[in-house]
Amino acid sequence: MNFFSFIFSLLLFLINPALAQKDLPTRVINETPFILGIVDKIQSAELGENRILNIYLPEGYSSDSAITYPVIYLLDGSANEDFIHIAGLVQFLTMIKAMPQSIVVGIANIDRRRDFTFPTCIAEDKKNYPSTGSSAKFIAFIEKELQPFVERKYKTNNSKTIIGQSLGGLLATEILLKEPGLFNNYIIVSPSLWWNNESLLSNAPKLLENQSANAIKVYISVGTEGKQMEDDAKKLAEILETFGKKNMNISFLSLPNESHLTILHNSVYNGFEILYPKKVEEVNK
Repeated sequence: MNFFSFIFSLLLFLINPALAQKDLPTRVINETPFILGIVDKIQSAELGENRILNIYLPEGYSSDSAITYPVIYLLDGSANEDFIHIAGLVQFLTMIKAMPQSIVVGIANIDRRRDFTFPTCIAEDKKNYPSTGSSAKFIAFIEKELQPFVERKYKTNNSKTIIGQSLGGLLATEILLKEPGLFNNYIIVSPSLWWNNESLLSNAPKLLENQSANAIKVYISVGTEGKQMEDDAKKLAEILETFGKKNMNISFLSLPNESHLTILHNSVYNGFEILYPKKVEEVNK
């Protein structure tokens, strides 16, 4: 076989499979998006910006139904943060009837260091968190804009839960101490109570004098996350037990096998079990 015959044969070998593939029947794949929830938006005068809300609605939800649902407000609720994980836990626990069907409102972040912290006098905090100190505005946003917006637009009842971890846990603790009536249930995971030299802890006994008369459940957890964070979480639970009113139910859970990066899922799962200790069928009897 000469050189040109070899090249011709090689070209036929390469071309024929491609031609053969054209004769194969075309396989049509109908692709549809996998829907976990809906994306809503609220314009905030308190914050001076628009905020994205990621909403999980329970199975069977209908705006025309008379059924209303508890609402779980999730800090760090961006789609690439905690929203899909918490929505998945809620879906699973409601599927096995370990908690009531609930709406999840994930508050997407723009600047969590700004929104979740109160002003600090610590120079290092100011350096590491240059936009810090606007938690009062964010709490006003929750109270005056977010909760009314959700209650107008969705089928809600009076049960409101907040979930916050780390700086989100700091904000949830601040709300508990300063505006406790905003929520019935508080899930506080690994709170950053070191902020501003632990001033929130120091002021907690005095702040608890103005506690809401409504019944409140508080669940606090911490993993193996350094002595200060672990001690602060335990101290918060002790202060609430000592100075809180009888209508405040406190639960503290240590999860030594979890780190700051891994604690959220296991902690919130346990938190829901504590908040809803009985099966839904038993609760409804």
